[in-house]
Amino acid sequence: MAIDEALLASAPEPILRVYRWARPAVSFGYFERWGPIRAAHPGREAVRRWTGGGVVLHGEDFTYSLLLPGGRAGAPLGESYGLIHGALRAALADAGLTAGMAAAGGTAVSRACFENPVEHDLLSGGRKIAGAAQRRTRAGLLHQGSVQGVDLPAGFGGVFAGKLGAEVRAREFEISDSAERLAAEKYGSTGWLEKRL
Repeated sequence: MAIDEALLASAPEPILRVYRWARPAVSFGYFERWGPIRAAHPGREAVRRWTGGGVVLHGEDFTYSLLLPGGRAGAPLGESYGLIHGALRAALADAGLTAGMAAAGGTAVSRACFENPVEHDLLSGGRKIAGAAQRRTRAGLLHQGSVQGVDLPAGFGGVFAGKLGAEVRAREFEISDSAERLAAEKYGSTGWLEKRL
């Protein structure tokens, strides 16, 4: 989470960051309450996201962040969500996986993100397989997403990147001093994790 915030503040161009979790974890949206999260997932490391959305279990999923600096993030949030998930859907099709896009969200059945499809989420076999949350700042747009319950081939991140833009360069990220500071002072703090809204 800290890496995403630090990258958004300084990114000169769009960045797709793909990553895996070192151990089972749970992330939850900015507006979620801490108590129910901890009670429901006592064996998982927990982190509050800077973006909104519900509760997401991590460990075996394909997790990514798309950072669109400044003026490159001009589309309204709902429209940008649909465009990004359209590219993800095309990448899944290249991997031999058919997914449909949810036309509209229904009544929420729980706080679990993957139990509540919203407009533009991806569905396969009647269940949600891809969801995300967004945050727009003066620096640009942060889109954090997860794909769950499907087997993705090695190199899927590169295929997805190719669907997002014609010119793609792979690179390793070094954790910046800014990200380390945010991790220690914000995302790793009890005040952030257990914040009352």
